[in-house]
Amino acid sequence: MSEFTVVSVIDGDTFEVLPQWRWNGSSGSRVRPTGYDAPEMGTSGGQQAKDKLARLILDQQVELGSAYKIDHGRLVCDVYFKGKNLASYFPEYQ
Repeated sequence: MSEFTVVSVIDGDTFEVLPQWRWNGSSGSRVRPTGYDAPEMGTSGGQQAKDKLARLILDQQVELGSAYKIDHGRLVCDVYFKGKNLASYFPEYQ
């Protein structure tokens, strides 16, 4: 696993990291964690999900674990924060 700094939160289940990740010949900064699916921005609960994720990980270190695919430019992978899978912080979206 590699450590990255979260520099931006896009919505409740998408964020950007630095340095850029590299996987299977691709690279980027957007990450989509596995294990939960937060409401989209513009829908009921979307802003609250984004705010919760931002309070938790913005400007913090996360570890990117096993990667599964790239979807809409986002690396879909296991994400760990303080040793716990990020999804465990969001049981309401599992």
